[in-house]
Amino acid sequence: MNRWAGLAGVALLGVCVLSLGCGGGQANQAAQQGQPAGGGGGRGGRGRGGGQAVPVVVDKAVLKDMPIDVTAIGTVEAYLTVSVRPQVAGPLLEARFKEGDFVHQGQVLFTIDPRPYEADLARAKAALVRDKALAENNRSQAERYKKLLAEGVAPAQQVDQFMSAAEAADATVTSDEAAIRQSQLNLEYCTIAAPIDGYTGKLTVQPGNLVRVSDPLVVINQVSPIYVNFSVPQQNLGDIKKYMANGRLPVTAALPNDTGAPERGTLEFVDNAVDPTTGTIRLRAQFDNQRKRLWPGLFVNTMLRLSDRPNTLVVPAQALSTNQDGQFVYVVKADNTVESRPVATGATIDGQSIVQQGLKAGETVVVDGQLRLVPGARVEVANRGSDDTPTPPAPGAGGAAVAENTGAGQAAGATEGKGQGQEQGRGQGRGRGQGRGQGRGAAQGQGQ
Repeated sequence: MNRWAGLAGVALLGVCVLSLGCGGGQANQAAQQGQPAGGGGGRGGRGRGGGQAVPVVVDKAVLKDMPIDVTAIGTVEAYLTVSVRPQVAGPLLEARFKEGDFVHQGQVLFTIDPRPYEADLARAKAALVRDKALAENNRSQAERYKKLLAEGVAPAQQVDQFMSAAEAADATVTSDEAAIRQSQLNLEYCTIAAPIDGYTGKLTVQPGNLVRVSDPLVVINQVSPIYVNFSVPQQNLGDIKKYMANGRLPVTAALPNDTGAPERGTLEFVDNAVDPTTGTIRLRAQFDNQRKRLWPGLFVNTMLRLSDRPNTLVVPAQALSTNQDGQFVYVVKADNTVESRPVATGATIDGQSIVQQGLKAGETVVVDGQLRLVPGARVEVANRGSDDTPTPPAPGAGGAAVAENTGAGQAAGATEGKGQGQEQGRGQGRGRGQGRGQGRGAAQGQGQ
């Protein structure tokens, strides 16, 4: 019975020794990793790394001569538009051009059957010859009876009748001459020529059809020069009038989705009234359009340049951020920290925003990386040039980092030493336990 009790005690002692060994290994592993042996301490080591610098791209606020421009969407309009219509009726014999052709002033476009008007002209000429003969006879009769009246042979009433007939015959001759001129004009109208230089449109009446007076045949547009109409807010009317007094204002027209240089022209017309429904004033600019890039009905982006504003403070447009208080920029200070600065801005031209208040020339602003910044955050300039002098870190920053690293090393060393001490203590305990077990076994053997 005592033998079995001794064996049970030895087994229990071995289990205790194994448990102490496993616990010491875990403590030693935790000490090497710089963490406490308990599992709850690992959560406290996860931080945001607030001491790290945020990489950003910067640029400087500079003074530049900025133009004062007014932009709007414009519509191209032909310089002249003529609807060609016949002035006489008749069958349309031919069209001597193709749709869309460029035609010159005086070029024959259409021919109408002239035969009826040639006959009218011949009839008018024949009537003139007849009436001239009658007029000559009436004039001779009137002169003869005037002599007879002087001799007292013919009565005065008869003389007056012949004189009236002669004058009526002269008036008939004058009327016949006018009818001839009208017939000649109608005959000329049978040939229709281009009234202006320009491009033709679609034919509305094809050859072979009977045309009537004033039926539209084709429309011709003159595109060189050409107009662009656009409207601007009424608030700009005062500035436009002021700068127009100094000379003609330049206007540019850029075609949509076109990479070429915009067309250049001048402002020619300001409407005499503001549109009360939209609050805008209508303007018109004239362009030479030598390259024929502007076409009637085309929508273009117009820019009216009023003047140039010298020494204007500008920053890149991407430097501006917006919050509930308005627009602001991040200004990089000498110690490489940022400051949130509210600004008042004006127009943005070619990617440069005019700053009216809040900045000074030469200050450095962040143009990329603002989303990761807060006021007071440290930054690292990613686009610093070779001529830029790096800003030294704030005093004490390096010493604090060294002290932090030294303290961490000391803590790790203390933890490692503590773990080794615990391991040695456990080894000694195991040795003592083995000694006690051997002593108990010897005692039991003597008892037996």
